[in-house]
Amino acid sequence: MSFALPDGLPPGQFLTSGPARVWVSDEFPHDIERLWPRLLSEQTACGLVPLLVWPDAMARPVGLADVDAVRMEEVLATDFAEYRRRRLPFWVDPTPAPVPEGVEPWPHDPGPPFEQWPGLAPQVPATSANPMPEEAAASLLAWLIETGQFGLDECRLVLVPARRGSDALASIGWSAEAPLPLLCALLRSWEDRFGAQVVAVFGSELHVSVARPPAEAEHANLLALEHVLSTANNIVDDPPMPFPEYATGLVGRTSWTFWWD
Repeated sequence: MSFALPDGLPPGQFLTSGPARVWVSDEFPHDIERLWPRLLSEQTACGLVPLLVWPDAMARPVGLADVDAVRMEEVLATDFAEYRRRRLPFWVDPTPAPVPEGVEPWPHDPGPPFEQWPGLAPQVPATSANPMPEEAAASLLAWLIETGQFGLDECRLVLVPARRGSDALASIGWSAEAPLPLLCALLRSWEDRFGAQVVAVFGSELHVSVARPPAEAEHANLLALEHVLSTANNIVDDPPMPFPEYATGLVGRTSWTFWWD
């Protein structure tokens, strides 16, 4: 069943994504910076989550029951134990890995400062000093356009009947190599704790705005480990970045980018 559309949309059509119907624009909207904040402000009332998505990125939807079933802390604790087992020999050995002549050696990564799963980063309370999640999402979109992010102009505006962005991502079945049920469970939690919002998915990239980023190094360390365990390839691995450096960069950062091979 189709749904009532907001006024002022560009030309588009309804498509089926698994059991859900979604609306997809025919082209990248030329006035998206004007349209985007309004769609975000109407999201709760209309029940439609706006996303910018490559049309061919909508593949095999994940049922929300599969996301609900993820025991996130148990999964992350198990995944961290395995990740630490594999990486520990490299963390304790500062000898640079061999690289071709003329190539700068990779910096040594001492790894996360934890011997076992330390738990989730604490929630950052909303204050008058923080933007609303909708404002942070609009700012990230403006930055993506201003910097001419490769692939953005191939995106389409997609309206997904969902309660939140993480559920919308599950409903369209984003086709990257990400573990989608776990990723959507993480995104739900980040929405609650940090005012995060999915803005765009194109290629294997996921762009997330953050209204309330961590302000303390200790909390950023915990959050950085959650990012690592998302399995995204760009977190500390590509390009190589020591875990402490990545974690430090999360303090106050209002957007996160993830990509998978």
